[in-house]
Amino acid sequence: MRSIWNGAISFGLVSIPIKLFNATESHSISFRQIHTEDGGRVRYRKVCELDGEELEAAEIGKAYEDADGSLIPITDDDLAALPLPTARTIEIVAFVAADSIDPLQMDAAYYLSASGVPAAKPYTLLREALKRSQKVAIAKFALRGRERLGMLRVVDDVIAMHGLLWPDEIRAPEGVAPETGVKVRDAELDLADALMDTLGEVDVDALHDDYREAVEALIASKAGGALPPSETPPETGGGKVIDLMAALEKSVRAAKEARGEEAAEPAEVTELKPRKTAARKSQAKSAPAKKAAAKKTTKATAKSASTAKKSAASPKASGAKKSTATTAKKAAAKKTTPRKRASA
Repeated sequence: MRSIWNGAISFGLVSIPIKLFNATESHSISFRQIHTEDGGRVRYRKVCELDGEELEAAEIGKAYEDADGSLIPITDDDLAALPLPTARTIEIVAFVAADSIDPLQMDAAYYLSASGVPAAKPYTLLREALKRSQKVAIAKFALRGRERLGMLRVVDDVIAMHGLLWPDEIRAPEGVAPETGVKVRDAELDLADALMDTLGEVDVDALHDDYREAVEALIASKAGGALPPSETPPETGGGKVIDLMAALEKSVRAAKEARGEEAAEPAEVTELKPRKTAARKSQAKSAPAKKAAAKKTTKATAKSASTAKKSAASPKASGAKKSTATTAKKAAAKKTTPRKRASA
């Protein structure tokens, strides 16, 4: 790695020559601007607005713009002549507990390396003192034309420094929290705790940037003349009002299944529907009328059924009477027939 700053750590009367290195690097994919019609590269040129000439880097200085728009030139010599004790020194001003630093103040991170063999002993002394005290050092330093605040701590066997924002650079969270009053039940908190315990810890080294990998795959496929198949992202169901308890239970079960643990009984997520009080009242009022109508219909059906039985039984009786009369006539005819033969 290439050092970006050379100076010393001021630890009381102890001075530790050090070199400053960037501790982080960005892996984000950068794009160039092009002309969409012909694909030509779009470049920015630094041109003086008075004479219209393009300028080189050596011809460009800096100035402060006043409230009225006038520019006040400031040179590097002007800045170097300022009575700034932290121009080339990381001045430690205090040692505090690590949890007293608000993470909102965290900025860029750097590694501090001992510069030369003589600096190895005081460097190691400061490192071991930080380890044993379990504290961090608050320091002031100057970098890139401004004084900054820093926090020194130990990472493995190296002293690292985090740039800190000044307290007045942190905004107050006004109007960010929900304005409506919300009550959370103990049962919901218990399920949230169970979900946190189930998710457990994570190996940060195993996490990776999925979006960057997708962009790299897109670039590789377009460079080869093809497009990768587009995948539709799964629907998350956002915007729906759901049962919070059921959602928490389902989340706990899914987290356990992901970790290979036995899941509890499934809990279905149901949507909360608005109460229909008026509809229920109307249904309650119409229920007695419906019952009375049902009773009347039942009685009418019974009467019609009995009438049908009677009408079905009457033809059988008349048929029986007719058959009896016919039989009597036949018997009378048999009796009169011998008498007629005798008279003949």
